[in-house]
Amino acid sequence: MDAKTLCLGVLTQGDASGYEIKKQLEEGPLAHFYRAGYGSIYPALTALAEAGQVTCTEMAQEKRPGKKIYRITDAGLAAFRKTLGKNPSEDRIRSEYLFMMFFAHFLETGRADEIFEDYLGQYRATVEGMCCADLDGLAPGQLFVHDFGLSIYRAIVEFMENNRHVLADTADADAAPTREQSVGAAQ
Repeated sequence: MDAKTLCLGVLTQGDASGYEIKKQLEEGPLAHFYRAGYGSIYPALTALAEAGQVTCTEMAQEKRPGKKIYRITDAGLAAFRKTLGKNPSEDRIRSEYLFMMFFAHFLETGRADEIFEDYLGQYRATVEGMCCADLDGLAPGQLFVHDFGLSIYRAIVEFMENNRHVLADTADADAAPTREQSVGAAQ
């Protein structure tokens, strides 16, 4: 999914500024599977406006620059529906945490445990937040996505709690392979 499609998707929920779109992609219901920064959101909104798929209205703000509010047009809704009609690409998990755990044997003693506990805490907080979410008025697909995400996060918490022993201080100098052993194993 590209940034234009993400923006159109958020705008199907109502008019929004670039900041509000970013918030939805960081903290809203879409945050669990897509992220986009200002560096992709604003160029996408500019391209969508040029293509007539969104309109932009500038609202004056006291002692601040004008706030641009974007609204999806009929052409934007048609483009969004067309994109949704395509087959999705295969899911990919991109995780800096998993990358670090893959190489945990190179971390300083105790660091893998610190990272583990921090991540477990983040996942527990996510589960708690999703359990407390107000789901009134959500469409069936939105409820499905919420519950799908909640199931995944619960499974991650359960897996981490049941498998913390696997990482039991993998950075121990006796257990960590040398560079030569690691490079040799890769060849």
